[in-house]
Amino acid sequence: MDKISKALKKFTPKERIWVKFVLGNIQSNNFQGLDIKKLKGRNDIFRVRKGDIRVIYKVDSQKKIHILTIGRRKENTYKKGT
Repeated sequence: MDKISKALKKFTPKERIWVKFVLGNIQSNNFQGLDIKKLKGRNDIFRVRKGDIRVIYKVDSQKKIHILTIGRRKENTYKKGT
C-alpha cells in the first residue's frame, strides 16, 4: 500500500473526496479555488488547506509535483522528517 492510500484511509468518505479532488487539481495544474500557501523558508514546498486537512507538496526544477504528506493539522505537521 502506498503512502497516499494509507493516508486516505484515515479520513471520512467526504474528506477522501476532497483530497482526491485536490490531488487531481494539483496534478493538472488547476489551482483555482484552492487555499494554497508557500511554506516559509522554501520556494519549492507548498500546502493546500481545507479545515484541519493539509496536503503538502513539492515542485521540482522540471515543474514535476511530488506529494510529501497528507494529514490532519498537528503540532508536527510542518516539521521536517515527520
